[in-house]
Amino acid sequence: MVKTHRTPLIVYANFHSDLAVHLTAHEVLDRWAMHASREIWLTRPGDVLVTPVPLSLAFQRYAGQLTAMPHESVTVLTVPPVAGAPFAEAVHRAGLMGTLRSLAATRPGIQLLPIALDVPTADLAAQLGVPVAPYGPRGISPGALSIADRLNTKAAFRALAADLGIRIPVGRCCDGSELEGVVTAMLTRHERVVMKPNRSAGGYQLRCVTRAEPWSAPNSLSGEWVVEEHLDVARSLSVQMDVRKTGPRVVFSGEMHTAGGAYEGYFSPVEESTDATTKELTQWASALGRHLAGHGYAGSCGIDAVLDVQGRLSATESNVRRTATTAPHALVDRLSRAAGLREPAWLLATGRSRASRTFAAVAELLREAGLAWTPCQAEGVVLCRDTASDGQALPYAVIAASRRRVRELQAQLGTVMQFEAPL
Repeated sequence: MVKTHRTPLIVYANFHSDLAVHLTAHEVLDRWAMHASREIWLTRPGDVLVTPVPLSLAFQRYAGQLTAMPHESVTVLTVPPVAGAPFAEAVHRAGLMGTLRSLAATRPGIQLLPIALDVPTADLAAQLGVPVAPYGPRGISPGALSIADRLNTKAAFRALAADLGIRIPVGRCCDGSELEGVVTAMLTRHERVVMKPNRSAGGYQLRCVTRAEPWSAPNSLSGEWVVEEHLDVARSLSVQMDVRKTGPRVVFSGEMHTAGGAYEGYFSPVEESTDATTKELTQWASALGRHLAGHGYAGSCGIDAVLDVQGRLSATESNVRRTATTAPHALVDRLSRAAGLREPAWLLATGRSRASRTFAAVAELLREAGLAWTPCQAEGVVLCRDTASDGQALPYAVIAASRRRVRELQAQLGTVMQFEAPL
């Protein structure tokens, strides 16, 4: 593997943050946290991974073998989440602050790399006496915390989009008491509308309402909401950026696979037929990145968008944090570079097998079938998350030199694993 020289990291899987959804939606956050094992791909020898769910030894060994590093060279700390509380509070309740301070003391220059830059995380880093990555010893820039908090809401992104010339769906922002009236008014102009909480992600509480189906808002609705015209979506796209003081750079872009507004998979790069669309989306994301940099933010950000059946692109939200594709892309980039694959095509998906197998059994089956990733061939399937909690689910990545070859390998995988339904 290619050796890199960098300061060690505390990879901090703070899925339990109020940046994406409110902490009261702890069941949703717990479900997302089940994906925390993918953060292992961000680690190098000497790093510490703080995770809300345990990682099986089989998965840790697999990750170590794939990245050519001893699995024991990464310290894994499991922190049981606390319902309705930020992850930092769970760390305190688990009594792990002393352990983290001791680990940091033996790793000069260590920094804390969170999924989401929120206030509890910044406070935790300060209590540990370590800087937050990528800000480094200079500290988090003034305004970074507030801009990250604001632009993970639909309303703030819509307002900024209007200023930056980013096309968005027709819509209105309102509070819960106004929601029924706004939906009713919007339905006079649109056959269907979509309502979603102002702070939401992954399709959380998203609902489509039509003229044909009478609807009234439940009395329990509160908080802020966004109501938008429903678009006939042909494709869902995203572009991910890395923001630094000097400005943003594109990291990757691709097509999202969604169901009910919830992310289910990703395919990169997009087809050549959408090059013009991808260029427009990249221009929008670059404008967002420059705005964030101007407010002191540094790190991951992205824009999600939809292409309707008329070929018109509209941005739907900004994600000023690491997302479901960030760590898997780090894996793809890491393996591809080591194998000399300069411009890989890659796909993320989850299949469900008719048979329940242990993680080690699945890995061995892929090797026997000739589907496992091999650097010499620069293609193959990678098990990108642990499957210890569900032996029938198979979260995987397929990496190859072309989109066509990725699809061929995916089809072979479905046959070998006996997936329940076509992918």
